[in-house]
Amino acid sequence: MIRLSNIEKRFGELTVLKSVSVTVAEGRVTALIGPSGGGKSTLLRCINLLEIPTAGTVRIGEEELAFKPGGKPGWKDIQRLRGQTGMVFQNFQLFPHRTAVENVMEGLVTVQKWPAEKAREHAMALLHKVGMAHKAEAWPATLSGGQQQRVAIARALAPSPRVLLCDEPTSALDPELSGEVVEVLGTLAAEGTTMVMATHDLRLASRIAHEVVFLDGGEVVETGPSRELFTRPARERTQRFIATLTQQGQQGEGV
Repeated sequence: MIRLSNIEKRFGELTVLKSVSVTVAEGRVTALIGPSGGGKSTLLRCINLLEIPTAGTVRIGEEELAFKPGGKPGWKDIQRLRGQTGMVFQNFQLFPHRTAVENVMEGLVTVQKWPAEKAREHAMALLHKVGMAHKAEAWPATLSGGQQQRVAIARALAPSPRVLLCDEPTSALDPELSGEVVEVLGTLAAEGTTMVMATHDLRLASRIAHEVVFLDGGEVVETGPSRELFTRPARERTQRFIATLTQQGQQGEGV
């Protein structure tokens, strides 16, 4: 279970998140949606402390950290909470000098000190899960964007995190390649993987998410089950945003 309570994030005089509270149940998928600059990626990065909240509380499982203006948690506390998460980035961020299987193995060997043979066996099982076992020895530069993102998902899953965080996982891909990633994330969701994703991709959010949180101006405008929020949003601001996403999706399919 993830609980974000009264999260505030400031960059100097700019307040990006304003007392945001979100709860994600174990085995559920929550999509963070909203316009660019609305705060969804910042909120996602606050979960694993890539961004340190200015105020509020972050809880993942049994681990909890509280934040106050002017204070900063110790590195060990940050690592203890961050170690329960896996992160999938918008632009893949694979190591270019490592093969696909070596990318998945890297954290297990260097951080968790797994024996190389055990790490490789685990990495191959994850590559098989995301449909990339046949590219295990390929270099990232030889892979399509969709293939690179699937390797990145396998890498994020390698340490068996409590929650998988996805920051715009399909936005760098064209519609055909993004379909590969949607398929993989859909399989993980069906298996009960806890996920939080920041996304503009209506197809991804509507297919995979159980709950949706709509953020605008650093505040939660509306939250609810994905089917209800996408078909019958209660707030006018949400209605306008969903209509924009739907129109963009239809234009993308027509290209």
